[in-house]
Amino acid sequence: MRTRLDTIVRSAQRSGRAAGAFTCYDLATAAAVVDGAGVRGDGVVLLVSPSTAATPYGQTLVRALRTVADHAPVPVSVQLDHASDLDLIRQTVEAGADAVLVDGSKGGYEANIALLQEARQLLAGHDVVLEAELGRIEGDEDVAAQIAAGSAGLTDPAEARDFVARTGVDLLAVSIGNVHGSYLGEPVIDHERLDAIASAVTVPLVLHGASGLPAHTVRRCIASGVGKINVNTELRTAVLERLAATVPAALVKGANLESVMRSWTDEARDQVSRILASFAAE
Repeated sequence: MRTRLDTIVRSAQRSGRAAGAFTCYDLATAAAVVDGAGVRGDGVVLLVSPSTAATPYGQTLVRALRTVADHAPVPVSVQLDHASDLDLIRQTVEAGADAVLVDGSKGGYEANIALLQEARQLLAGHDVVLEAELGRIEGDEDVAAQIAAGSAGLTDPAEARDFVARTGVDLLAVSIGNVHGSYLGEPVIDHERLDAIASAVTVPLVLHGASGLPAHTVRRCIASGVGKINVNTELRTAVLERLAATVPAALVKGANLESVMRSWTDEARDQVSRILASFAAE
């Protein structure tokens, strides 16, 4: 059933866990994500990247995901992820997205606030949940280590309080040493900073870049106030590895495409169920 993103997140937090948000590049993966969440009875978020949303079929995919959400046996929300193009945000919400991560983190503090305020005004009249990112969540461990050493780019707790008050965002993605993609070294997560941010704001916090973080680190983040965790690399890698093992034999045996897709979606479903089971606080 289609459900507001913040409702899914707060429900997960009341149960001592975090909601999972999974990037979906196609309808088959989205259906598998919902099936994986259904195994546990958990609510789940279907993420659409801005690059996918901007393709010729992107808005059609969003409409299809909205249909999946409407008919799902568990609470489901569709979210446009890391978007800064206001026209794309408008189109995607009109196509059926329930939530948007309005990402102005690369433009500086005041520009970030201004973008959120513009998005809020643009979407007036729509029942849409807004997430923001404060600080810079980079794309590799080397950059994260440099940031952690000097704290530049990490979320400042005092700014977080002011940012939430001025933008009215419903969720806040934080930079605490986490990175998008795979970690190339030992992750360095600033738990004290996370605790301070959680004390400064009343909205749920979001952790991006959890793929590769040790389970105990993820659990500690959840216990500190993280209510939503975005997943892309971990799920994508598992599916690609399954396909790499399946497709060569399928080509030799002349297996039909349905059997290959079934292997793909079965892997996605099982991984989502496993990942969601790990999203519980200590």
